[in-house]
Amino acid sequence: MKKIALALVIASVALIAPAAQGASSHALIQGSGSSWAANAINQWVADVANQGLRVVFTANGAAQGRKDYANRSNDFAVSDIPFRGKDPTTGQADTPLGRSFAYLPIAAGGTAFPYHVEVGGKLVRNVRLSGETIAKIFTSKITNWNDPQITKDNNGHALPSIPIIPVVHSEGAGVTNQFTTYLAKQFPAIWASCNGGLAKETEYFPLNCGRSSGNQKAQAGSDGVMNFIKSAGANGSIGMEEYSYPLLANFPAAKVLNKAGYYTLPTQYNVAVALTKAIINNDPSSPTYLTQKLDYVYTNADRRTYPLSSYVYAIIPTAADDSRMTTAKRQTIADFLYYSICQGQAEIGPVGYSSLPVNLVQAGFQQIAKLKTADAGVDLTKRDVRTCHNPTFIPGKPNQNYLAKIAPQPPACDKLGAGPCAAGAGAFNANPGTAKPGATNPGTGPAAPGATPTAGSPGTGKAPTTGDPTLGDGTVDGSDATAAGNVVATTLPADAGSGPPAALTVLVIALLALALLVPAGVGRWLVGRRGGTP
Repeated sequence: MKKIALALVIASVALIAPAAQGASSHALIQGSGSSWAANAINQWVADVANQGLRVVFTANGAAQGRKDYANRSNDFAVSDIPFRGKDPTTGQADTPLGRSFAYLPIAAGGTAFPYHVEVGGKLVRNVRLSGETIAKIFTSKITNWNDPQITKDNNGHALPSIPIIPVVHSEGAGVTNQFTTYLAKQFPAIWASCNGGLAKETEYFPLNCGRSSGNQKAQAGSDGVMNFIKSAGANGSIGMEEYSYPLLANFPAAKVLNKAGYYTLPTQYNVAVALTKAIINNDPSSPTYLTQKLDYVYTNADRRTYPLSSYVYAIIPTAADDSRMTTAKRQTIADFLYYSICQGQAEIGPVGYSSLPVNLVQAGFQQIAKLKTADAGVDLTKRDVRTCHNPTFIPGKPNQNYLAKIAPQPPACDKLGAGPCAAGAGAFNANPGTAKPGATNPGTGPAAPGATPTAGSPGTGKAPTTGDPTLGDGTVDGSDATAAGNVVATTLPADAGSGPPAALTVLVIALLALALLVPAGVGRWLVGRRGGTP
């Protein structure tokens, strides 16, 4: 009897603690690369640590991350662009050196332009800039904040005479590549004048661009750029950075003029709208499968779009004979990336990124599955898009990009020739259902001198008329299917993933009963054997 009771106790403990059984199947993994994506990745790293996954990520720049990957110095890389053979400007080699690889998008976001302009000791927080103005600022053709072109962008409201300090990345950075790709496509003559006559993108911003004015500064990494802009002696500075950095630092970013004639911020909604026009390589046999082309994003005519929107990618090893990899490492990569592109997407919108649409999440699952193809010991069970709780797709409507569908319209005061709006207008960035669309962010500070303090017409959050070619309807079907990457989506039933199945509920109740009753019964039996009292 004693042996039976002891066996029941052991069985009950084993049943109620299954999570510990798989602990030995994971190992520490190390990644490096994009500082543009670092705030999102670090959030996910902290989250999965509670699940026993150990992940270290070093934000040393996309170019270095790819080099680390090629040299087998990391287990995965994060980059805003794929391997290109060589940098089109510097000629530096950019190959995986024979190491197997696969790309999968992990987040979307907008390249923002945080700035530091003080008037009377207070930050100006509602500056607007056109793409042409930004191009001329970073090529030193506009060198003062009172320039007539900046005044025109702000509807005649002039800023004081303050020298402009362009702040760029000193390392090979994905954000530099995204920005210079935009310049090369939209303002080739202006950009070529700064880039040795070449209208080509590069990860290495030309340090001689602006040297004549003596004002250009180069800083290492996204934190370095943002810390310089925030510093007390940086009045007049402007940088290029993922929106998360100024947002988390409570620093302003310039609203950028889009093709519809509205100045917008890179909120998760505006980025989602813009990227409905991204062209994704849809050929699984292509070495650049799932990578992006953004030409139509820059020219998206939807008034809610943010022009400099893009995706960022993880690069993972897929060969069975990769000398750096083990089953335990592959398992950690698989579980970490599953969390990142699934549940982790719900966290990144309010901190300055935008979530992946369902087709790219499912394509990401297919890329992660290559880890199991390389190593049969990797467990990929329970991978279900219905558990993601991703704000871009909702149950029953998997082909609709929900963020793009409900994106608030820009306020009327952000239209070219109107405003400018008061600080905070058009800045709504909370997740759906957490605040009223059209609300402004608190603590946004004073308006620009002479600016009309009008909030304008805040977005209503209502969907535009379906199929309107001017506004866009945010769906991932019809004409948008090719642009968004037409990976077949799984239908989400209305209640799918909304709770545990009945069988699991019964099992949980039974296990709880065992946990409570078996120890008590054993205690009474032992007391009876000893002739004592409880």
